[in-house]
Amino acid sequence: MLKRAKISVIGAGNIGGECARTLAFKELGDVVLLDIPNKDKPELHMPKGKALDLACCGPIENYDAKITGTFDYADIADSDVVIVTAGLPRRPGMSRDDLVQVNAGIVKNVAENIKRFAPNAIVIVVSNPLDAMVYAMWKVTGFPAHRVIGQAGALDVARFKTFLAWELGVSVEDIQGLLLGGHGDDMVPLPSRTSVNGIPIADLLGAEKIQACVDRAKAGGGEVVKLMGTSAWYAPSAGTVEMVEAIVRDKKRVIACAAYCESEYGLGAPKGKGLFVGVPCVLGAKGVERIISFKMDQTEQKFMNESIGHVKDLIGVVTKLYPEMA
Repeated sequence: MLKRAKISVIGAGNIGGECARTLAFKELGDVVLLDIPNKDKPELHMPKGKALDLACCGPIENYDAKITGTFDYADIADSDVVIVTAGLPRRPGMSRDDLVQVNAGIVKNVAENIKRFAPNAIVIVVSNPLDAMVYAMWKVTGFPAHRVIGQAGALDVARFKTFLAWELGVSVEDIQGLLLGGHGDDMVPLPSRTSVNGIPIADLLGAEKIQACVDRAKAGGGEVVKLMGTSAWYAPSAGTVEMVEAIVRDKKRVIACAAYCESEYGLGAPKGKGLFVGVPCVLGAKGVERIISFKMDQTEQKFMNESIGHVKDLIGVVTKLYPEMA
């Protein structure tokens, strides 16, 4: 009998809970949902409550998955994949950069526990600011870089495709697109690599409308925060589960992820001193199995260089707080 995958989700908030629901619904494996106790209401057990609620959806939605809610990191032992959503969510007026000082400490603690209890897992980081948090995860766990991945591009590409589909009045299923670089305002959408069922986007939309879709994709997360007062959770969860599915089913999907780069895309970092930036990756049973590189034009490379520079600035904040991560 085939071994059922074990997938642990650290953080039982909006993103973590939605990840757990979709993982179970798709029957990608058994799910462990972990969080910390509520100091103000110690009688509550949010992860156990959500696990119980999700388990009772099984007979209605016809899925069969074991869902465990816990405060104990020992329960993530032998996980195949660990998803990290823990951290402070964005609030109105906050940038992802504002989160780095608080969330770096949270991710450091999570990473130490993953290293102790799930040393063979592939780790997908969702916590913001993403590019800095996935770097911190890699440094603290000491895992091979191919087993530490940031969920960014899957979400950012989805937003870009959505806005293009709305503008064109076509199905999102027929939009093919790509973007690179840091997560958020410094992402680099690539209209030159974007098409509708093979038809270049430039043949269907004028430059001004394409740029409007690019700008809205860049600000998509902030737009949600302004509307709801907190970060998005449905689309980030969907992007994360897409990555998990590619890994546990060894699908060799090409998905934009925050992956470790040294020489790729003009990074030019010394060996062992690279960064995690958004690039197209082949995801399979080993995690990031390959980074796909291609030549960009001068304008695209300029934007990519600027994005990489901002990621370096974020890493600088982290390493100032925790010099051992340098």
